[in-house]
Amino acid sequence: MYLTVASYKGGVGKTTTAVHLAAYLQTQAPTLLIDGDPNRSSIVWAKNGKLPFTVVDKEEGTFHARNYQHVVIDTEARAGQADFEVLARGCDLLVIPSGIPSTLEINALVLTLGAARQLAPEKYRVLLTLVPSSDEKETAELRRVLDGQAIPRFKSEIPDLKAFRKATREGVPVSSVHDPRAPRAWQAYAAAGEEIMQLTTVSRKEAIHA
Repeated sequence: MYLTVASYKGGVGKTTTAVHLAAYLQTQAPTLLIDGDPNRSSIVWAKNGKLPFTVVDKEEGTFHARNYQHVVIDTEARAGQADFEVLARGCDLLVIPSGIPSTLEINALVLTLGAARQLAPEKYRVLLTLVPSSDEKETAELRRVLDGQAIPRFKSEIPDLKAFRKATREGVPVSSVHDPRAPRAWQAYAAAGEEIMQLTTVSRKEAIHA
């Protein structure tokens, strides 16, 4: 399975999402994370060798991908509308992390995702990230807008927890962090990973019977 993680803006947990979805997929089968971001955030995360999967840059990824059952691609931040056509091409699912944006940012998000829907209607899904526990109103508004535009989103949502920042500093998945909220943080991504497995399994069955 090829999974592409892309964001319409920076600072929404794109690399955190790529790392943790790769960590979940590694529990199912050998998984490779290809870092296609110029900032090399995934490679920096992996520099101490404590991640349970392999991380390479995009130049090496071409040669390594054949040896893995699952491949996660961490893309450059702030993908524009035109980029989504390229990003969606060849992958099984395009995961678009989205924090809880302002009203203006919601409008920009909807426009971008409208283009994605035209280009790859069955191959993308929004993952709500950095979801605050204190301001349910803004989160509810984003859910309402996405659902009103028939934009597909994950049932699972990723809470804004300090455990993720600890994981980044320590170079490990959040499941390995000593923090009372770490199990909740990991379970959120594990639930998203389970949704991905279900979605891609259904898509493959539909392709076979088409």
